[in-house]
Amino acid sequence: MTKSSEPSFARPSPIPELLPVSDLHRWSVVGLLFVASLINYFDRATISMALPFLSADLKLGPQEKGLLLSAFFWSYALMQIPVGWCADRFNLRWLYAGAFALWSVAQGLTGLAETLGVLIAFRILLGIGESIYLPGGSKIVSLLFAPKERGLPAGLFDFGTRTGLVLEGLIVPWCLLHFGWRRTFVVVGFSALLWLIPWLLVSPRRLQGRGGKQRAGQARPATVPQLRSLLQNRNLIGICLGFFCFDYYWYLLVTWLPDYLVTVRHLTILKAGFYASLPFFVFGVSEPIGGWIADRLVQRGWDETRTRKAVVTAAFSTGLLLIPAARVESAGAAVALIIGGSLVGLATGNLLVILQACAPPDEIGLWTGIENFVGNLAGILAPLATGFLISRTGSYFPGFALAAIVLVAGLISYWLIVGELKPSDEVPVG
Repeated sequence: MTKSSEPSFARPSPIPELLPVSDLHRWSVVGLLFVASLINYFDRATISMALPFLSADLKLGPQEKGLLLSAFFWSYALMQIPVGWCADRFNLRWLYAGAFALWSVAQGLTGLAETLGVLIAFRILLGIGESIYLPGGSKIVSLLFAPKERGLPAGLFDFGTRTGLVLEGLIVPWCLLHFGWRRTFVVVGFSALLWLIPWLLVSPRRLQGRGGKQRAGQARPATVPQLRSLLQNRNLIGICLGFFCFDYYWYLLVTWLPDYLVTVRHLTILKAGFYASLPFFVFGVSEPIGGWIADRLVQRGWDETRTRKAVVTAAFSTGLLLIPAARVESAGAAVALIIGGSLVGLATGNLLVILQACAPPDEIGLWTGIENFVGNLAGILAPLATGFLISRTGSYFPGFALAAIVLVAGLISYWLIVGELKPSDEVPVG
């Protein structure tokens, strides 16, 4: 093939360009991303708590409830790649604000829905808006922090998702009992719009990288050969496979832990909600800690690739505690082991940094979107596979054991498929 016949798309990796902002300014942005992530998970999980009230009011059967719960993931998963592409090219000050406003309004309007079809429509809108959280947040961290400093801010902003689950379990039941499900959705959704005020005051006016400035005017999608080449990238494949295993474990906890505590451990719904929030809290607190530990070691001269992969390995290994948790007789011991298994959160910040380090700086949003799309496939599969195993065996143990094994299997991808933590020098066309 000659140059005149077809371009090779080979290009040097652009040099990362940090935005010229103060430490106080960039950490304030991370703080707002933390709050946005908290609201994100608080909003998406409210439907689960409200389902008994909502289904009784609208007379929804099991199939309709399952359809309603899955509607969010239809749009959320499908929007990851388009939103990641946009995050690389457009000003995230306005892109993130617009998406946040969309999901908050969709959450608030849910309280006004009168039919299942309208509820599903609002859940789809919620998924479209919330799709910005991980691609957008990860891209923003890459614009504000040097690679060796990203573990802590990446873990910190994602810590908000776990905090949202903890607060949701404590606040929403009280709101449902005192205000009803409709008013709860209205208040939760529309009051969140207040977040836009500090965001527009604090976020940099030009929250995009050099590649985004150059491409925003073009605003045209990548060619088919470029996309095919990207999806054949060894590092991206390994990152997606590893993240799939991580999310399989995470979504098992999110979807089945409360039911397990009530059904198997015979806790009341109030106690189950409280004890289920403890693992989520530990998971969340571990995220910035794991990122900070790796950052400090790398800054002291440790090899970044081995250090971040080692922290991920140690974190994933704690997930094996889920296996004895399903076997012990004492409910207290089971909860303690599950809490220990939530130290998997130590990996989260490093997983985000691994992607940021391997992706070309002007494609971090797109890579994150692809990764999160694959991860949400695990979110669909984990509850279905676990329910199937429970129905066939009459026990939660096979489902819990499978989640732990899948998680640890993800280490194969990070060690044997993902290479050095540096962007590829070129993007070949297959």
